[in-house]
Amino acid sequence: MKKIILISLFLSVLVHLKAEEVVDAEQDKVLMADQRISAMKDNTNALYSGEKNPSDSLERLLNIFYYDQFRHFQDPRAPYFMFLSKNGDLALGVGGQVKVRGYFDWNGSIPNVGFIPYDIPIPKNPAEMQNLSASASGTGLFFTLLGNNKLLGNFMAYFQADFSGYNHRGFRIKKAYITIRDWTAGYATTTFEDTQAEPSTVDGAGPNGINSKKNVLVRYLHQFKKNWKIAGSIEFPSESVSADGTHTAACNPYIPDFAAFVQYQWNGGANHLRLSGLLRTLSYRDLIAKRNHNITGWGLQLSTVINPLYNLNLFGILSTGQGHASYTTDLGNGDFDLIPVEGHEGKLYAPWAAGLVVGAQYYFNQKIFMNLAFSEQTYYPKPNPHDSQYKYGLYAVGNIFWDITPRFEVGLEYLHGKRKNFNGESGSANRLMAMFLVSF
Repeated sequence: MKKIILISLFLSVLVHLKAEEVVDAEQDKVLMADQRISAMKDNTNALYSGEKNPSDSLERLLNIFYYDQFRHFQDPRAPYFMFLSKNGDLALGVGGQVKVRGYFDWNGSIPNVGFIPYDIPIPKNPAEMQNLSASASGTGLFFTLLGNNKLLGNFMAYFQADFSGYNHRGFRIKKAYITIRDWTAGYATTTFEDTQAEPSTVDGAGPNGINSKKNVLVRYLHQFKKNWKIAGSIEFPSESVSADGTHTAACNPYIPDFAAFVQYQWNGGANHLRLSGLLRTLSYRDLIAKRNHNITGWGLQLSTVINPLYNLNLFGILSTGQGHASYTTDLGNGDFDLIPVEGHEGKLYAPWAAGLVVGAQYYFNQKIFMNLAFSEQTYYPKPNPHDSQYKYGLYAVGNIFWDITPRFEVGLEYLHGKRKNFNGESGSANRLMAMFLVSF
C-alpha cells in the first residue's frame, strides 16, 4: 500500500509541474505515442508494380496493423518491406525481430527469464543470491496480410511464432488468427485482457497483476456512436485444476469460456475506460463419490488508459474473480482454478484472487520514453492454509526505452519483486535488465 501511495504522489507532482510549464494549446498536440507509431509506419516500404504513389494506400493498411485493440507492446513491428497490389487494397509482408535480453539478479534471484514473483525461492538459497544470464527468447518471425475490399471490408490474417518455448529456445506459435470486419477467429489474445492498459516492460512476463492469456477463440468487436465499443467471444478453455488423482481428477473441458467487455473511449480512442467480464465452467470428478461436478468460475476487470498530457499516459487495472487463476500471470504458474476443500476429500472449489496494476508512461520525445509501474496479485483461499502456499506477490518496475531508429530499440529496466506465503515467510528479488531489438 505504501508503494501505491508513493507512486500516486509522484504522478500527481509530475502532472502538476508539467501543467504549469505548458499552455492549454499543447493539449491539442498529437500524442507522442501516435508520433512514435507514425515513425514506424513511415519505415515500412512498399514493393509495388503499379503507376500510382503507394504511400497513402500502405499507410491506410498499416493503420489496421498498428491500431489493433489487442496489440501488445511486445508484439513485432510491421515488416520493413510489404508487397502491395496494383490497386493498393492488399499488402503482404514477412517480418521478424531479433530480441536479446541480458539480466543480473542480486540479493535474491528468480530462476526464470521472466520476472515472476510466484517463482521467488523461499527461503533464499545462499548459492543462488546472484545470477548473470541472457536470452534471445522473443526472437521470431511473422506473416501478415492486410487488405480492404467491398465484400470483406478491412481484414487481416496474421501468424507469429518465436523462440520462447521449451528452455526459452523452442520455436512455438504465439498467434495465428484472421480478422474480417468485426470478427476474429483463431489463436489470439483473450478478450478478457486489456493490452492497452498494461505498462511497457523489457521483462517478457510483465506485471503480475494482469490477466494475460491466449486462446483459440471466435470474437465479435464493434464500435458504435464513436465513443463506445463492445466485444464478446467464445474461447476454447484450458484449466489448471489441483487434483491429486486419488480423491479427485480433472475432467476434460467441454464448455467454452465466455469473455466480453464494454468500453467508453475518447480522444480518438487513445483514452478509454473498460469493464471486462469472464464466465467459465470448471469440471472435476469426485473419485470417492464417483461423480462429476461443474463449478462456475468468473472474473471482472476494470481498466483504463488516460492521457492528461500529450506526452504522459496513465494506466490502471483492477481485477478479481473465482476460478480464473490460469488467466493471471502469477497464479497461472500453479494449479489454482480449482483447489481441494479442506476436510472434505473428493471436493474442489474455485478460490478468490485479485490483481492490481498502476503505472505511468512519460515521453521525453517520440524516440525516448520511460515507464513506472507497481503491481500486486493476491490469493484468497478458504480457510487460511497457514503453510508455505503463495499468499501474494508484488512487482515494481522502472525502465527507459530509446528507439535509436524505428527499427532498432534499446531498453534498460530495474525490477523488484516480493513473494509472501501464508505462514509469514517471504522472499524478494532484484533484477537489472537490458535489451536490444532489431526489427525487419
